[in-house]
Amino acid sequence: MTNFNPSRRRVLCAGVLAGAFTACPALAELQVSITGVGANQLPIAVKVFEGSGATGFDAAAVIGADLERSGAFRLIPTGAEGEPENLEKPASLEAFGKLGANALAVGRVSRLPDGRWELTYYLHNTVTGALTDSAVFTTSGNDVRMCAHRIADRIYTNLTGEGPIFASKLVYVAQLARNRYELVISDSDGGNRQAALQSHEPIISPVWSPDGKKISYVSFEDRKPIIYVQELATGARHAICAFRGNNSAPAFSADGGTLAVALSRDGLTQIYLMNANGTGLRRFTKSYGIDTEPCFSADGQWVYFTSDRGGAPQIYRQPLAGGPAERVTFGSSYAISPTVSRDGRYLSYISRIDGRFRTAVMDLTTGQNTLVTTTDRDESPSFAPNGRFLVYATEVNGRGVLGTASVDGRLSTRLTGLGDIREPCWGPILP
Repeated sequence: MTNFNPSRRRVLCAGVLAGAFTACPALAELQVSITGVGANQLPIAVKVFEGSGATGFDAAAVIGADLERSGAFRLIPTGAEGEPENLEKPASLEAFGKLGANALAVGRVSRLPDGRWELTYYLHNTVTGALTDSAVFTTSGNDVRMCAHRIADRIYTNLTGEGPIFASKLVYVAQLARNRYELVISDSDGGNRQAALQSHEPIISPVWSPDGKKISYVSFEDRKPIIYVQELATGARHAICAFRGNNSAPAFSADGGTLAVALSRDGLTQIYLMNANGTGLRRFTKSYGIDTEPCFSADGQWVYFTSDRGGAPQIYRQPLAGGPAERVTFGSSYAISPTVSRDGRYLSYISRIDGRFRTAVMDLTTGQNTLVTTTDRDESPSFAPNGRFLVYATEVNGRGVLGTASVDGRLSTRLTGLGDIREPCWGPILP
């Protein structure tokens, strides 16, 4: 959305390479730093999993970092890998209770003869001594890190009652040089960085399909914006919108069957709907302004979008079943980039206040608006799968970085890595 965005840098060069995930071992993964604190943190100990030294994979480090990043937990130090013990009734349970831990997570990691990994975990209540949860995961080497995220999700949901968050992926754009761009897929913590697309042209507006198997994005590789849908497993991709003028801002419906896009093929940029395979194009909005940045409501009844039909850009929504659009944002003189949480409770957008572009969250039930960041060049908010956190792009010292924030604004983290990082989108929990 070039007309409204506070900052967009475009470089037109040439060349593109798309494929299935390509590992990027030479490039730094995102580094996470927690810049806020959560309230009512639960003290927990996550012991180094038995077998970590032999296998070289520290599952406890991934699990502990996930829990700490959520702001809901305070980690109790556990030291190095200890002697094997009965994981169902660990002898160390009482000792960690005396150190202040209310919960203890223990486990084992091993390589099976066929090369697969097995992760076994147990969660104990140090106060009552009860076994709270347990699970065994068996997976290939490519997915062992994701298994640790799944264990973190089980701990998080058991002890907080919130939905899972960690066993998900991020997609974002990294500009590594003046004419070098990558569309990057990573775990939710920035680890396991892989490139889905490499190009000498800008890439913008990546979004996930609801099943996490595809992404849609805009590429300038043909010296004009074209919308693609790409299969992540194979790298196969299809240009679904290459009309004259602007082709931008794709968004999947909750069932994955429909795409909303912003096109200027008939004059001013307006919202169109189409089947996810590129067929069945039909115009959705009809205004004398610019309508862009669509996203679907969680219940599939509305399309939210940015429009300047009233003068300055604001967030509107229009029913899919038919009917007029209605304005949603009133607390800001300038509001862009809407996104709705998967549970339908929250709307996030970028609000310009006193020349600063900050991420805001609206409770759609009460209408209350909260500024959840302290930065001033925010872009592209996107909700986590459980709707309690979001990721966004911002700029620090002239460099694009990612940040995360809780919907109440109490906890924030910053994710930095190689290059100028922008355009994040948080994917669904993977099956």
